[in-house]
Amino acid sequence: MEEQSSPTPLAMEVETSTPAPQQQPPLHRNPLAIVNIVLIGIGAVAGPLILRAYFVHGGSRKWLSSFLQTSGWPLLLPHLIFHRRKDGISPLFLMPPRLLAVSAALGVAIGLSDFLYAYGLADLPVSTSSILISTQLVFTAFFALVVVRQRFTAFSINAVVLLTVGAAMLGMNGSGSDRPEGVSRAAYYVGFAMTIGSAATYGLVLPLMELSQARLAGRSAGSYSLVLEMQVVIGIGATAFCIIGMIVNKDFQAIPREAQEFGLGQVGYYSLLVGAAIVFQFFFLGIIGAIFYGSALLAGVIMTLLISVTEVFAVIFFHEHFNGTKGVALGLSLWGFVSYFYGEIQTNAKQSDIPPITEHFVV
Repeated sequence: MEEQSSPTPLAMEVETSTPAPQQQPPLHRNPLAIVNIVLIGIGAVAGPLILRAYFVHGGSRKWLSSFLQTSGWPLLLPHLIFHRRKDGISPLFLMPPRLLAVSAALGVAIGLSDFLYAYGLADLPVSTSSILISTQLVFTAFFALVVVRQRFTAFSINAVVLLTVGAAMLGMNGSGSDRPEGVSRAAYYVGFAMTIGSAATYGLVLPLMELSQARLAGRSAGSYSLVLEMQVVIGIGATAFCIIGMIVNKDFQAIPREAQEFGLGQVGYYSLLVGAAIVFQFFFLGIIGAIFYGSALLAGVIMTLLISVTEVFAVIFFHEHFNGTKGVALGLSLWGFVSYFYGEIQTNAKQSDIPPITEHFVV
């Protein structure tokens, strides 16, 4: 009996549907993302106010104040241990050597940014410093274009222009009543330049953190624990950088004397130091979470949005002058934020309408 076999096809077309890359849930439905945004809010508002209080009441050590911005990294260790146990991670370190080196380098860059920021805040009102720091959104957008290929839209370009104009207006306002008492015009502009430098440095660091998370850390199971490890190493690198500056500047020897002469007393002095270290660590933890659950630009936008809150508290606690020029600059900053955020909503809406990719293979 002759067995008839089915003909073997020479070619067969196989259709597969490749889904779009898995995305994080919307921010308003992601509890962890919301927690990180709240942490940014606490650090971005309370941190500058505490540091300015340090300078207003007699503090003068710029390396010490920059050290405070990153020295709270041990507070991350319980959070890291909790997530490692939750994810069932047994290795002592998740970070490969390359990621360790990148994180340490980012830490040094953040340490430099912290010093530039502290230097500027010593001679600038909090309200002025906050508006200048908002220009980091400009630098973040530019470096995000270069580093992570973030596309510019008409809305993001508009935001960049508005924030730049606002910073320029503050620069022209430096000869008026905006200068704190006892600060020369030259010192004011040095602080102005230092703050812009801090914004530029941090604007570069944020996309680099996003790139390192995307390429070296990834978003697989346990990757948030890896991101926390990155933040610990970044904190250690930044703190070590600032400690070297403190040693060279003899800050450690000056701390006891400065505490005795401090306007709020020794208890107030050390309370400010501890409080600054805590709230700034909240800020950095929130930033790295915002990048993980969103993007570097999202972190930058949130920081810009909080300017108005910082402005209000600066006027209340330090009785800072809030003239028309500063009001216009603040309005331009908030307009730039709204423009950018609206553009992001439009872009995300368009991307969500993209159908799955259908590929055809010949076997």
